[in-house]
Amino acid sequence: MRKKGLLSFICFQLCAMLVLPSVFAAESKPQPVDLTPNAQSAVLMDADTGTVIAEKNKDVKLPPASITKIMTMLLIMEAIDKGSLKMDEKVSVSEYAASMGGSQIFLEPGEQMTVQEMLKGIAMASGNDASVAMAEKIAGSEENFVSMMNERAQQLGMKNTHFSNCNGLPVANHYTTANDIAIMSRELLKHEGITSFTGAYQDYLRKDSPKPFWLVNTNKLVRFYSGADGLKTGYTSEAKFCLSATAKRDNLRVIAVVLGEPNTKTRNAEVTKLFDYAFAQYMNYPIFKTGDQLGEFMINKGEVSSLPLTAKQNYSMLMKKGTDTANIRHELVLDTSIKAPVRTGQLIGKIVVYNGDAVIAEYPLESPADVAKASWWKLFKRTTSSLFHTD
Repeated sequence: MRKKGLLSFICFQLCAMLVLPSVFAAESKPQPVDLTPNAQSAVLMDADTGTVIAEKNKDVKLPPASITKIMTMLLIMEAIDKGSLKMDEKVSVSEYAASMGGSQIFLEPGEQMTVQEMLKGIAMASGNDASVAMAEKIAGSEENFVSMMNERAQQLGMKNTHFSNCNGLPVANHYTTANDIAIMSRELLKHEGITSFTGAYQDYLRKDSPKPFWLVNTNKLVRFYSGADGLKTGYTSEAKFCLSATAKRDNLRVIAVVLGEPNTKTRNAEVTKLFDYAFAQYMNYPIFKTGDQLGEFMINKGEVSSLPLTAKQNYSMLMKKGTDTANIRHELVLDTSIKAPVRTGQLIGKIVVYNGDAVIAEYPLESPADVAKASWWKLFKRTTSSLFHTD
């Protein structure tokens, strides 16, 4: 009996030796902490690079409520950039637009407001009526505008999104994901003027009228979190409390999306945790800022021989704080074999970022304009002038 007991003890010790190291190994790796335990879905994204820093159920399809209006605002800003819409242009309100319930700025049928005022009403007060009025202004009807929204979503790679209206009021077949919301939020933030609307805490509409309308931003973080300047809140009984928020400190801008939160207090607290984590752990190493001159792109046989290249966005590297950046460098690599005609948006080269000799990032570069093929006469004159040119 004594030998049998000793044998059992030895077997137990051997088993322990096999099992315990794996337990210790598991314990040595800290498990990621859920910073948004009450959210159904969440994403924390670097706005410059699109890198997802943290996520929870990021691709689960959920109703977005008024976060829908991020796409509405994006199409408005793009129309302004194209010149088909102006900030001071008047927008007439239809009976249908004025009939929207939920959050509104109480537009009257036939009332007129400028695009700028409508943007205030959408960004700050989440005006369902203002959203429909702008949809009708841009596309002729809300249905046409919703088609534009879905087309733009596909272009941006928002694979798990379908819009059925422009304001997020409850309706069938209207869904998106935290990741897709972060993608469209990032695209909206490329229009830097949008934060003058989404980041304002309070303002007025109908300021010079007998009944001025006081706007208070539904996103309280723009007042209470340092660096926060957008973007959009949302709530319906089905979607619960949602938020796509953005904040910037130093060179780092991040986007935090939470869906399905139980109340505004929890929603704001969990977005704050995401922001705090990003700003404590990460930094952005800038390569180029929006508007920086990148150089010139030479075009073979083009109507013009070269195009100046300007950074359309911020180019940067997301890094953990404390990372050694001494050996980081970048090069502009342009395709010298391209011949006219060249299309706007055509790939013409890339920015390559190195750490020492290792490539750590590549950013595609597109043509900023169309360039037609030059006539034979223009090419002849260009050739002869270069032959007879003297210093």
